[in-house]
Amino acid sequence: MSIEPAGAPPAPASRGEARRARSPVTVTPRALDVLEARLEAEIRVHYPQADLSDVRRAYEFAVEAHVEQRRASGEPYVTHPIAAAQILAELGLDPVAIQAALLHDLPEDTGFGIADVEERFGVEIAHLVDGVTKLSRFSTLSHEEQQAENIRKMFLAMAEDIRVVLIKLADRLHNMRTLGALPLEKQVRIARQTMEIYAPLAERLGIWQMKWELEDLAFKALEPEGFRSLASQLDTRRRAREAYVQRAIATLAAELAKAGIAAELSGRPKHIFSIWKKMQRKSAEFGEIYDVYAIRVLVEELKDCYAALGVVHSLWRPIPGQFDDYIAMPKGNLYQSLHTAVVAVDGKPLEIQIRTAAMHRVAEIGIAAHWRYKEGSKSDREYDAKLAWVRQLLDWQREVSDAREFVEGIKLDIFQDQVFVFTPRGEVKDLPAGATPLDFAYRIHTDVGHRCIGAKVNNRLVPLDYRLKSGDIVEIVTTKGAHGPSRDWLNIVRTSHAREKIRQWFKRQQRDENIQHGREALDRELRRLARTSLHALGSEALAEIARAYNHDGLDDFYAAVGYGAIAAQTVVMRLGIADDREVALPSTAPPAPARTGGVRVKGVGDLLTRFGRCCSPIPGDPIVGFVTRGKGVTVHLRTCSTVVNERDVERLIDVEWETQAQQQTYPIAIRVEAYDRTGLLSDITNVVAENKINILAANVAVHPDHTATVNATLQVASVAQLARVLARIEGVRDVYSVQRETS
Repeated sequence: MSIEPAGAPPAPASRGEARRARSPVTVTPRALDVLEARLEAEIRVHYPQADLSDVRRAYEFAVEAHVEQRRASGEPYVTHPIAAAQILAELGLDPVAIQAALLHDLPEDTGFGIADVEERFGVEIAHLVDGVTKLSRFSTLSHEEQQAENIRKMFLAMAEDIRVVLIKLADRLHNMRTLGALPLEKQVRIARQTMEIYAPLAERLGIWQMKWELEDLAFKALEPEGFRSLASQLDTRRRAREAYVQRAIATLAAELAKAGIAAELSGRPKHIFSIWKKMQRKSAEFGEIYDVYAIRVLVEELKDCYAALGVVHSLWRPIPGQFDDYIAMPKGNLYQSLHTAVVAVDGKPLEIQIRTAAMHRVAEIGIAAHWRYKEGSKSDREYDAKLAWVRQLLDWQREVSDAREFVEGIKLDIFQDQVFVFTPRGEVKDLPAGATPLDFAYRIHTDVGHRCIGAKVNNRLVPLDYRLKSGDIVEIVTTKGAHGPSRDWLNIVRTSHAREKIRQWFKRQQRDENIQHGREALDRELRRLARTSLHALGSEALAEIARAYNHDGLDDFYAAVGYGAIAAQTVVMRLGIADDREVALPSTAPPAPARTGGVRVKGVGDLLTRFGRCCSPIPGDPIVGFVTRGKGVTVHLRTCSTVVNERDVERLIDVEWETQAQQQTYPIAIRVEAYDRTGLLSDITNVVAENKINILAANVAVHPDHTATVNATLQVASVAQLARVLARIEGVRDVYSVQRETS
C-alpha cells in the first residue's frame, strides 16, 4: 500500500487520491516488459516449475488499472506495486503472494474493489489484498485513529496469513526507498512509523536484511545530520576497514583449517543505524564500537560452531561481556548464531558471528524461509513457533476496544528487546525487557497470575516488581485462597497480555466498586494533569466524552475506567482536545492561521508568543491565548485562574498546539509525597531517567511525621509523556501522591 498516492489525476472511475507530478517520468512499454521479465526470472529461481500465467494476468491488470496515475516522484504509479512484488520474489515468496502484491493498491487508488479482485483472481488473493488495504479515507475517525485501526487490521489479517504482513513490509520498503519525493513533514512522519512499527516487525519475523534497510532509511530521514556523519566516517575508513577485515579473515581461516574446520568467512555488512544505536546506548565514540569491524563465519554442522568459537578465543582475547549464545537460546524469531567480540589484529576490537549455512538462511530471510525452503528442512513445528507470538495477540486484542491502545501494546509486548527466562522445569519463556514475575505468571496461565502471592528468582524471594534478566529461573508462589490481583499490579506489569487479564478480572467484580474507583481515578488525573475536577467539568462535558468512548451512561463509563479498560490519563488528554474545539474565534478574525513558537494562533497575523509562568502549559494541555498589549500573546491553560477570572474576554483568542511543538521540551514542576525512607529520591530519579526525561532541579523536605515531599522540575515534551512518568513515579514504593504543580 503506497503511502503517497500517485501523481496524475485518477481516471473518472477512480477513487484514488493520485496527484499530478510536476515532472512526469515516462516508462515505455518496453521498460515495463523488462520489469515483468525480471520479476518472472526471480520467481523461477525459487519455483522453476511454476505456471506464471496468473502472475502475468495480475501484472497486466495492475498496469491497466494504474495507467493514469503517477507517484509524487513523477514515475508511473504501477512501478510501485511492481517493485513490491519484486522484493517478495527475491525473498522467495510464492506466486500467489506475488499476484497480491501486484494488486495490493487497487482498492485504495483505482475504481476496482476487493470484489473485483476476488472475481478475477480468486478468494485467496482477494483476502491478502484486503488485509493490506487501509480503511476508507471517508471514515469519521481522526488520522491518528485511522492509522491505529489500519495497523490493527493488518495484524489480525496477519494472524490468519503471514503473507499479509510480508506484502505490507515490501510495500513499506519501496516507499522508504523513494521517500525523498515527499514533503519533509511526511518524510518524518512515515520514517517515525517505520522505525516504531515496521522495522521491529521485520526483526520479529527474522527478516534481518529488510529490517536493516528499513532502519537505515528511516534513520536517514529522522536524523539526517547523524546519518551523514556516520556514513562519511564509514566511507572515509572503508578501504582501511576492508583491508583490516581481510587480514583478520586470512589469519582466522588458516587457524580454522589447521583445526580441520571447513568454513566460509566474509566481512559482515555494516548498518549505520545499528552503529548509531550502540554509540547512543554505550555513550561511546565511533571508534569504540566493536562491530565496526566484523566477520561472519559459516560452518557445516552445529558442532563446528562451538569448535570454531574455541579457535577464535584461543587466537584472540575475548572482550568480557561481549559473548552471546543464540544457538542454545534462540531469539523469539528462531534466529541462531554465536556472537563474540575479541581484541584481534593490531589490538582492534573485532566482532565475529558463527553459524551454520542453514542458520544463516533463516537469519537473513526469517519467516520467508517457510516458502523458499518448505521442500527442505523447514518443519511445520518451526513455522508455528515463529508465529506463536502473533497468535498470542489474539488472546488479548479482542478485549481492547481502543485501536491506539492496541498499537501501544504491540510496541510494548512485541517490539521491545526480549529477555529469556526459565521455568523450574527448564522451559524457556521470552518476555519483553523490563518484564516482571507477574508478567511471567500470566504468561504461564491466567489462574497462576490471579493466584500469585510471591515469586522466587534463582531460588531467592524477590518483589513482584523485580525486573527479570535473561537466564533467570522463575518460580511463582501461589495460593488457592488468593483474592485475585491488586489494582497496583496494573502499574507493575509490562506486557499487554498480563494487563488485559488483570483488567478482565476487575471487570467481573462488583459494578459499584468499579464505578467508584473509576470516578476517583478520573478525578485524581484531572486534578493532577489539568488542575481541574469532575465537578468543575460538569455533567454535559462528561456525558460527551463518555459517548466518545461508546458508553451511553456515565456509570458505564466510570466502570470502564475503574476496571482499567479506559486509562484515566487518556480521558484527560481527550477532554483537552474536546475543549480546544469549543472556544469560538472572534467574528472579525481573518481565516489564515499564523504559526509561531510551537503554538498555532488563529485569526491574527504573526505575533510573539510566550507561555504563562503561572501555569506552564505543555503540548496536550487545553490552552487559550491572552492578547497582552505590547507583548503579543501569552498562552495559558484553559483552567488557569489568570484567564478564568479575566473580565476582558475580548482579549482571549483561540490557540492550539502545532505538531512540531511535541519535538520541543518544557519545564514542568511536580510534587511527590511519600513516606520517608533511605533511597527514596534515588528510586524516583531512576524512574525519571528510565523514561528518558531530564530533571532540571529537585529538592526533598522531610517532615516530623516521617513523610517527605519531593519537589522537582522535569523537562517534558507533552502531557502524554508527563502522564507516563507520573504514573511510574506513583508506582515507586512508599509514594502515595504525585501531582503537577503550579509554578
